[in-house]
Amino acid sequence: MSDFFQRGVLHNLGLKLIAIALAVGLWLAVARDPIAEVAIEIPVEVRDVPQDLEISSEIAPKAQIRLRGPERTIRQLQSSDVYAAIEFNGVKPGERTFDLTAQQVHEPAGLEVVQIVPSQFHLAFDVRLTRPVRVQPRVIGSFVQGYHIGQILSDPSTVTITGPKGRVEAVESATTDPIDISGAMSRVTFVRHPYVSDPLIQVTHAAPVRITVIMEQAPSNGAR
Repeated sequence: MSDFFQRGVLHNLGLKLIAIALAVGLWLAVARDPIAEVAIEIPVEVRDVPQDLEISSEIAPKAQIRLRGPERTIRQLQSSDVYAAIEFNGVKPGERTFDLTAQQVHEPAGLEVVQIVPSQFHLAFDVRLTRPVRVQPRVIGSFVQGYHIGQILSDPSTVTITGPKGRVEAVESATTDPIDISGAMSRVTFVRHPYVSDPLIQVTHAAPVRITVIMEQAPSNGAR
């Protein structure tokens, strides 16, 4: 019995006492830290969308995540510490509903996901289409009496847009920021960026467009 006591209890007694003290200290620290909850709103990451597809839903998916855990950890939590991701590999054109579960939410250690709102997302997908459209400058201003616009030139005259097929096909032209020609009586040139108002359509390789407005004098009433 004495040998068992020596080997089983007294052997490395100091290390054993330290381990016990650490365990008790950790338990006390956790016990003194009450449990709290917090809700944060985060964007939902979309991953592995097929290269020939575009998301044709205007609203980007977001979710409110409610987390539970030690109050100290909750207080130190930042929205960037939590993110959710949905894998879209293999998706086809059309509408589809996706589940968002706690397994798809990445949160700091020690915290638990207790609620996700919404728990599903409904998204639409369309094939990607790229095509050129003409540039339609947006000209404004008050003309000098007796003058009118004779010609509007754009260089380049077209730009290339890309996006969901249905939306790209509906676009007739790209416009520019306003060009004020008030007081112009001859040829004036401006540089403006072209854009399409649809937020899901991009102007590829967007570069400034040179817009030249040529003013002409209207013939007098006595001219023959």
